Amino acid sequence: MIVADTDVLIDFLSGHEPVASRVASAIAAEAGLVTTAVSRFELLAGARSGKQERAVRQLLEALSILDLDSRGADCAAQVRRDLDRAGAPIGMADSLIAGIVLRYGGRLLSRNRRHFERVEGLRLAPVSQP
Repeated sequence: MIVADTDVLIDFLSGHEPVASRVASAIAAEAGLVTTAVSRFELLAGARSGKQERAVRQLLEALSILDLDSRGADCAAQVRRDLDRAGAPIGMADSLIAGIVLRYGGRLLSRNRRHFERVEGLRLAPVSQP
């Protein structure tokens, strides 16, 4: 399962290549593409017009959403504690996204590799076409 981070979904909506094509391919793939409830929140909160909100909602309808449940929250808390102790925090939203992806055993599709490479056990999907 490939889990899209907010940044690649924004690139898709904006048509920024090569990420837009990568996301389109992943959505069309048999296994599909999913995202997290955190990314859903970030996308909807960032919509600045009715047109943008409609585009975001249309995209979200094409994706399954992984919720933040208690196991995901526990994983996210561990990520946050570990990275804070190491002096390399990644922020609350990224910690939550990482926890959800770890909980569901997915691979995260994100351009923000600098942050997410710090998370032990988190697998990253290539941003370029596989």
